[in-house]
Amino acid sequence: MSTYTQILYHIVFSTKDRQRTLDLSKKEEILGYLWGVLKNHDSYAYQMNLMEDHVHILCSIHPHRNLSDMVKLLKASTGNWIRSERICPAFTKWQNGYGAFTVSWNEKDTITQYIKNQQKHHQIVDLIAEFKLMLNESGVEFDDKYL
Repeated sequence: MSTYTQILYHIVFSTKDRQRTLDLSKKEEILGYLWGVLKNHDSYAYQMNLMEDHVHILCSIHPHRNLSDMVKLLKASTGNWIRSERICPAFTKWQNGYGAFTVSWNEKDTITQYIKNQQKHHQIVDLIAEFKLMLNESGVEFDDKYL
């Protein structure tokens, strides 16, 4: 028997102290790099978006890879690349931790649109409020001091 999976993850991680250090004029380069890391590790990005202080990724991860290792790889690879290439000179590193939420196949298009519309969405809601809402909607218990 072969292994068959269909697990979509909505992954969110932010810059250190949620500082606005990502240059949106470099957005396509950064997202392309993230996409390449996923692809090179047998995984697939359905949608990604970048804000000055965080990233959203909707992806599937190869069943032989685990979520925490993939996020660690995404953050380490892109962080090193951003710093070494001086893509965003003010960027120092990614914040510790991340959010990851499973998404049903039926919700894929809704989450894709949500991620596409981040610039518009964040004119109304900041990252912390958005993240709290995602945690609450997913039934994840959290302590405000760690956000």
